[in-house]
Parts: sequence; C-alpha cells; structure tokens
Amino acid sequence: MVKVDLITGFLGSGKTTFIKKYATYLINQGYKVGIIENDFGAVNVDMMLLQDLQSDNCELEMVAGACDKDCHQRRFKTKLISMGMRQFDRILVEPSGIFDVDEFFDILHEEPLTNWYEIGNVFAIVDSSLEKNLSKEASYLLASQVVSAGKVLLSKVDSTSQERINETIQQINQALTSFHGKEIEQSRIKIKQWKDFKKEDYEELLESGYTNNSIEKLWFDQNKTFQSLYYMNNHFNQEEFIKKIDTIFLDQECGHVMRVKGFYQKENKWYEMNMTQESKTIQEIPEGQDVIIVIGEELNKTKIDQYFK
Repeated sequence: MVKVDLITGFLGSGKTTFIKKYATYLINQGYKVGIIENDFGAVNVDMMLLQDLQSDNCELEMVAGACDKDCHQRRFKTKLISMGMRQFDRILVEPSGIFDVDEFFDILHEEPLTNWYEIGNVFAIVDSSLEKNLSKEASYLLASQVVSAGKVLLSKVDSTSQERINETIQQINQALTSFHGKEIEQSRIKIKQWKDFKKEDYEELLESGYTNNSIEKLWFDQNKTFQSLYYMNNHFNQEEFIKKIDTIFLDQECGHVMRVKGFYQKENKWYEMNMTQESKTIQEIPEGQDVIIVIGEELNKTKIDQYFK
C-alpha cells in the first residue's frame, strides 16, 4: 500500500516551502515520491516552485482548480488512479489554502483507491503570526485543517516572538472550540525553524499519522466566499509593485485581501513573491511566469483592477 500524506494550511502559511524540504528528505532517503499540486484558481504558481524537485525519484502532477467541489473531487480521484501503477513509495498532496480536509478523507476511502493507497500523515502548516481578524468561514477552514492533523507545524517562527506564537496557538484552539472541537494537544504542535530540522525531526514527522477528531460542519460555497483575481504581463518594478500591494491590503474598498502571490522580473531575473498582511517573502528563482494572483474574501475586482492597470 502506498501512503498518502496531506500537507494542508491556510493561505500564505508556507505549505510549498515545507513540502520542498520534506520531499527533499524523502528523496534523499531513497523514496520514490509523487507530488500532487492543486491551487485555488486556474493558474498554479506553486507548481513552478517545486520544479527543481522533478527527477527520476520525484514526479509532479497537477489537479486543475477553478471548479466546484464535485468536479475537483473527480479530478483528484482520477489523478490518483492514474498514479496508482507507477510504484511510488509515497504520495504528497498539497491542496489550496481554502481546502476542506473532509474531501481528502472521503476520496481516499473510495474504491478502487482503497486497494492501492492508505492515509499516512496529515500535516497542518500554520503561520506563527496568523492573521487575527479571520471571518467565520476562514476560521472554520483553519479548524478543519488542524483538527485531523497528526502534527501542526508553525512556520516563520524565527521572525515571530514567543508571545505572538502563544497568541496564534490560542487562536487555533478558539477556532476549534467555536466549532465544537477539542483543543489541540501541545504534543501535536511543532515549533522549530525548518532550516534546523535534522533526521530525527523528519522521522518524527513520518510517524505523525492523523487523528479522528472532528468539528461541526459549516456549509458554505467556498468558491463564492473566496475569490482569486489574476493579473499578467504587468512588468512592474519591485518598489512600485510592493507599494501597490501594501496599499491594496489597507484599502477596504478592495475587500478583504488575504494573500498576494506570483512572479515578476527585474533586470532579467525572476522573483517569487508571497505576501500577506503580516509578512512578505521575496526570493530569486531560476524561472517564472509573469502573473500576480490576489486572493481574498468579497473582493472588489473593479477597485483592485485600478491598481494593476
């Protein structure tokens, strides 16, 4: 049986960064790894960030987004069926930041997938400086991702105070209890800089498993509640670009902008950008695609368009 690990987390939490480190460890240990990537919307920029993992021992696959839940489940199941005969040792699934984890469990318990796969580990990646003013729907998604996780990994702990980390853990527990779930045990939370992970840390992760804990279901249309807007071929310079995004986060007429990500070019070099209200990450990458994606709740497209045109 091939084990399938789910690496989930809310928008901008650092899932792709973690999956690169985790997959690299598995590959170095001789595992043949398959990675299934899907993102919220029609353009998957995170897929490009994993390209350097592609090798004889690692294959990347994508499930296209921008469809309803039933459509996405069919695509996900079809992808797993097509990968079933390729003799992977482990499959890693990185869903979008607005993914309801119940979908993962539902699909893995269907035939014929039950003949080939078993659930390995469920990881929830949470930004250690988690945005404080989450809507009820966003809090539900956070709780749904954390509740089943065998291990909750806090990201960006090197740039976050212990007081702020404690506030984030408290916010996680508030999200869980508000939907009639249990508070998370301290043993399920890992607070350590990922760059300092050693073999024993990864071996601990490999034995994390998942829980059968549950929360009360909140029914809502995720594709209507959360939107994504795409902007291509803008050719901004870096200073102009960051200034625009900082303003968009503060401009209430834009709606609740939660994350801006994508790529831009400067002096013939490509940069990957990932920004939330709490943090900004910009790093040079070998290649990119001239696209910016704005993700949030109740977005005002007309207003946001003004910044990018």
